[in-house]
Amino acid sequence: MLKQFLSKLPRKSGKSDSPELARSNSCTTAGSTPQPHRSNSFNSGSGRPCAPKRTSSAVFPASVVAGIEPLLPFKDVPSSERLNLFVSKVSLCCVTFDFTDPTKNLIEKDVKRQTLLELLDFVSGSVRFSEPAILAMCRMCAVNLFRVFPPNYRSTSSNGGENDDDEPMFDPAWPHLQIVYDVLLKFITSSCLDAKVAKKYIDHSFILRLLDLFDSEDPRERDCLKTILHRVYGKFMVHRPFIRKAISNIFYRFVFETERHNGIAELLEIFGSIISGFALPLKEEHKIFLWRVLIPLHKPKSLGLYFQQLSYCVSQFIEKEPKLCSTVVGGLLKYWPITNSQKELMFLGELEEILEAINMVEFQKVTVPLFWRIGYCINSFHFQVAERALFFWNNDQIVNLIAHNRHVILPIILPALEKNAQNHWNHAVLNLTINVRKMFMEMDDQLFMFCHTHFKEEEAKLSILAEKRKEAWERLENAASRQPITGNTAVLVTPLATSIAY
Repeated sequence: MLKQFLSKLPRKSGKSDSPELARSNSCTTAGSTPQPHRSNSFNSGSGRPCAPKRTSSAVFPASVVAGIEPLLPFKDVPSSERLNLFVSKVSLCCVTFDFTDPTKNLIEKDVKRQTLLELLDFVSGSVRFSEPAILAMCRMCAVNLFRVFPPNYRSTSSNGGENDDDEPMFDPAWPHLQIVYDVLLKFITSSCLDAKVAKKYIDHSFILRLLDLFDSEDPRERDCLKTILHRVYGKFMVHRPFIRKAISNIFYRFVFETERHNGIAELLEIFGSIISGFALPLKEEHKIFLWRVLIPLHKPKSLGLYFQQLSYCVSQFIEKEPKLCSTVVGGLLKYWPITNSQKELMFLGELEEILEAINMVEFQKVTVPLFWRIGYCINSFHFQVAERALFFWNNDQIVNLIAHNRHVILPIILPALEKNAQNHWNHAVLNLTINVRKMFMEMDDQLFMFCHTHFKEEEAKLSILAEKRKEAWERLENAASRQPITGNTAVLVTPLATSIAY
């Protein structure tokens, strides 16, 4: 069985391999037809071919591994030959297996697992990696990790992907994949890896396929990818603009096309650390990312899955440049959820964090539309929304802003407070409303009485208008009832609820 496993390794073409070819899935899967291999070793003295050794090294290209047995431990070969042995072991791990059937290829799987663990120990050492070793490592990672995920048959259209009953899907190959990810992480973070050489193989194509893996349903895989991509971003400075652009494209596609992706939270977490490293003043490119990506990310129904990471990214921007507060508040008001109470609670929480950091000038730019929206939330029949909006007056920073702008805010908020005080069904909301009214009275008694009087006058006018409308309809009904119905008289009838649909 072991010889069959080893014989499935493909023939490498020495120096003609390009970086793109290196990542193609040229390595075979266990169970495919093995390709014959002839030894190209010759005796330099006589020119006669030497008899091939009966070892597994015969299945590897002689120009790459120089006849080294890949199953040998690293400690059993001279230090000068360890890189060649490393390439042999990496090539051995290019063979993939079907992990959905735990009973197939048990010996071969165990050999590969032990080899991967040896590679993990080796890359943690201090041996400087040559270009063939980098090429072999990138090829092995591409063969084992880069794959197309099966379609997601879960219904996400009705609940926005926020069904708490859905348990995460775990990949049966994860114990094997985890070691490959650990090897890749150690390889990228190794001080012995020359970034100038490695960037030829860890290039744009490699990064794009790495980003595709973030759609995995296995949260353990996404967590590993998050760490690896962050290290790639830190090590390969030349790729940083491309990585930011590629992640932005994933966000665009998620917001404006599919609204379905498993790795939005992890990608936002990576971007949170990237934003914290932005230099001041912020470039226009970064501000555009805030306007066109982060703010629209509040729109999808599945906001709850990544809200914490999104809120952190927004707060990082505001911390870097406080002038962006009014822009963010305007964006939140634009995408405010009218019929989704859970999202409203998230928006109110984020709004409070922003108002704690906003300055007076930026606050005054958004005061009117902001407090119109808060007024609607205060009158919400969902008691948690009304309660959360009234909690703003428990924040000293926000109360200070309101006190300095009370002449604008009180006329907007007082009608909402009075309506709550008159007929809100929840006692907790009712008590909070009364407390907020008392706070406004203590701030400016005269202004409160003026606004209260104006509110009463407006209520009286509206009551008179409503009474006039009622009387007008009654007169029309009485007039219609006194008219005799003839054959040619048009009669107003109420349309049937069960109309025929064509």
